[in-house]
Amino acid sequence: MRLRKRWLLGMLGVMVCQASWVQAGPSARDIPQRDVGEGPFARLVIRNVDIIDGTGAPIQGPYDVVIQKDRVTEIRSIGAPGGIDPSKRAAAGDREIDGTGFTLLPGFVDTHVHLHGDNDSQGVPPEYILKLWLAHGVTTARELGSGKPIEWLADVKRRSEANEIVSPRLDIYPFFNAIQPGINTPALARDAVRNARKRGADGIKFIGAIPEDVLFAALDEAEKIGMRTTMHHSQQMVAYANVLKTAAHGLDSMEHWYGLPEAMFTDRRLQQWPVAFNNTDEQWRFAEAGRLWQQTAEPDSERWNAVMDELLERDFALSPTFVAYLASRDLMRMTNASWHDAYTLPALWDFYRPSRHHHGSYWFDWTLEHEVDWRNNYRLWMRFVNDYKNRGGLVGVGSDSGYIYNLYGFGYVQEMELLREAGFSSLEVLHAATGVGAKILGHEDVAGNVRVGRKADLVLVRGNPVANLKLLYGTGTILLDDKTDRVHRVGGVDFTIKDGIVYDAGKLREDVRRMVSQAKVAAGLPDAPMKVEHDD
Repeated sequence: MRLRKRWLLGMLGVMVCQASWVQAGPSARDIPQRDVGEGPFARLVIRNVDIIDGTGAPIQGPYDVVIQKDRVTEIRSIGAPGGIDPSKRAAAGDREIDGTGFTLLPGFVDTHVHLHGDNDSQGVPPEYILKLWLAHGVTTARELGSGKPIEWLADVKRRSEANEIVSPRLDIYPFFNAIQPGINTPALARDAVRNARKRGADGIKFIGAIPEDVLFAALDEAEKIGMRTTMHHSQQMVAYANVLKTAAHGLDSMEHWYGLPEAMFTDRRLQQWPVAFNNTDEQWRFAEAGRLWQQTAEPDSERWNAVMDELLERDFALSPTFVAYLASRDLMRMTNASWHDAYTLPALWDFYRPSRHHHGSYWFDWTLEHEVDWRNNYRLWMRFVNDYKNRGGLVGVGSDSGYIYNLYGFGYVQEMELLREAGFSSLEVLHAATGVGAKILGHEDVAGNVRVGRKADLVLVRGNPVANLKLLYGTGTILLDDKTDRVHRVGGVDFTIKDGIVYDAGKLREDVRRMVSQAKVAAGLPDAPMKVEHDD
């Protein structure tokens, strides 16, 4: 009887927990209530700070910036560098931050994220991902498909907007094929798009195998009802759906680069694959992808320019995600990135390892020949993206983290570095990460710049990121102090402000380090760097 009583009491507790979870929303059991962050305040003043405003303008300052609740209400010039006029200072606030020596930027926009969970192959809690994003200044993100249903993601979005959880604000773009089963006719495609909108989606992401008539019907329906669209032009579709064809059918933006080289073929219609090629073999697929740009039109050729002109005319947006493939050209660099030691969870590290079963874990026998092919690939790919930006095209900063040794938050800053390598100036990179990113998502009237009336989504970092983007890494960068002849680590976002709530980014990173340390102990691992190879 005692066992029966205990069982009944236990079941009652489960039922109560389930009832409270249902009442709170489907994400409540996966993402805890917010327990960090201060504010919003009736009046928050950031004093004596330099500003990069997200419009493409250079650093200006010093300013006193006033935030009331969730909005920027005043940006007051207080003189010139080294010459502050006390009579111009803003009135006192309930909370004040001394911005001397800091740069204030708009909150960053990540155009390509996946909010993985414990039940996904990565095996990471969503809280871990959300805190890494926010700790790197990402206040807005476009979620492009996960293992969770639309309703779960819509609840995360709602809780983020209400600031019930520690999270950037989210736009939800589910995988088209995951909206409902059996989407194999144009009529069902239109139904699926409307279904996604009804369930809380902001847009649609196309990926995988989708019949031509189904794809184009879905794009047409999305345009009719005002849903934004983006696409990973998968090898299964690219023969009939390269980027010119999809853009002509209403596609708003593209992810990665697939579909772009194919639109510029001049002496073939299909990519030249080895005769025994099997697209399901991940190493083979990524190896051949690294040879694709060599098969397309030369830079500045007639075909190269014609494709670019048409995309520019359509105001088409690129989200290159250079960082998603960075390991392909330098595997050692990515596996030995300094942040893995303290910030990569053991389950995620195991997912990254070479595996026949995990997406993007294709390092079965990766050679220097593969890496050289990819370095050449990057040279041409980067040239197109930089040319596109130079001619007025929209290019955002997207990280696609959680795969291929690409860590959440850190990968976003790596993407900034790679855009810089592609030919963007540092200021152009920051413009892409803020004002341009907001425009790609359709949020330019709310976010993406520091402006009176806009949301108080801001990043505050000590130093000048235009001079050194590495200051934005959570691990910062190293600096020799000539006075002491000692090396110090400097940088890391100091504060991320979302909706006027001030988050100490250093404490968010501390929380993540604690999660990683505890996970290593639970897995019986030393609190030390993890190896790629398995111990015998």
